[in-house]
Amino acid sequence: MLFPVLMLAMIGFMFYSQRKQQKQRQDALSQIKKGDEIVTIGGLFGIVDEIDEKKVVLDVDGVYLTFERGAIRNRVASTPAASAIVEEASQEKTETAIEE
Repeated sequence: MLFPVLMLAMIGFMFYSQRKQQKQRQDALSQIKKGDEIVTIGGLFGIVDEIDEKKVVLDVDGVYLTFERGAIRNRVASTPAASAIVEEASQEKTETAIEE
């Protein structure tokens, strides 16, 4: 009698945690805006140029690519200033390496 009750409780907990993760992902996707740096599920990094309910247009080194909104894995940086700082730091490292 105890075994079926435990099984039902475990199944209920799995559904609950899955719904919770799904809601967190939906909330994260709804907060993405133009200028955010994101990563797609394929591992492609880009900056959001346009976004609507169904699709996202990414700027990847001057090339504009259109993806379904669900193809976004996560947000890397939330402002263009943050990505500019990262780019400047990588350029400084490159320049330092070239000088040496």
